[in-house]
Formats: sequence, structure tokens, C-alpha cells
Amino acid sequence: MNTRLLGVDYGDSRIGLAISDQLGSFAHPYRTLRSGSRTVDEIRAIVGREQISGIVIGLPRNMDGTLGSSAAKAKSFGEQLALVFPTIKILFWDERLTTQEAQRALHGAGKNTKQSKKMIDQVAAQILLQNYLDSLQWARLSNG
Repeated sequence: MNTRLLGVDYGDSRIGLAISDQLGSFAHPYRTLRSGSRTVDEIRAIVGREQISGIVIGLPRNMDGTLGSSAAKAKSFGEQLALVFPTIKILFWDERLTTQEAQRALHGAGKNTKQSKKMIDQVAAQILLQNYLDSLQWARLSNG
């Protein structure tokens, strides 16, 4: 399987990106983009350069599972990407607590708050993409 996926942690001011390896097994932090008018163009360039075959967008659910305003913004961004990439599968993945998990991981790696601010969004994207990749692996194992 030669599949590279792009993980997207959408935010009003910053968008964290992660990318999978070609086997679709491991997610790696990629970069952080500033939200704005050039965001879609930057993602278009990344998709072409990295030969992305699918995009996984974090869907921030409330703790009770409902969708709030942040989820609506993420869905709207996904719909925008779907228009730009009609042949690429775009899906949404529950990203509850990924930012907190990323913060813990960065602090555990010895990064202070100022240092981790530069990476927090891409690490959150890495965590949500890795969770998605793990679910695929689990499904493969379950189906024998």
C-alpha cells in the first residue's frame, strides 16, 4: 500500500499538519500554517509535492459527543478542500483531547510552553492522524 495521508488540526489562527509514511503506518508532525487566504493554496502545494491520497481533518467534538462551533468551522474547511481536491478522499476524525495530549507529550520531551507553542498544532495533527491510522490497522487485524 503506497498511501500518504495528511492530518489536519484546523484552528482559527493556526492549522497543524501531519503526514503519514508511505505505508500508512506512522504519522509525523509536518508543519504549522497560518489560517488565511493562502491556506488552501499551501495545502494544494503540499498535496502535490507529497503525493497525498487522503486528508483526515480533526473534528473537535464536545465531551458529550455533540458538535459545536469549532466542529462547524472544521467541516466548512473540509468542504472547501473537497472542492479543490475532488479526487482525494477527505474524512473527519474525532480529535477530542488531542491538543492536551500534544501539550503533555511536548512537556514530557522537555519543551517549555513557549517552545511547544510552535509545534503544538502539528503534534495535535500527528496524534489525530496516528489515531486514525491505528484504527485502520485494528480493523485489518479484526477482519483477519
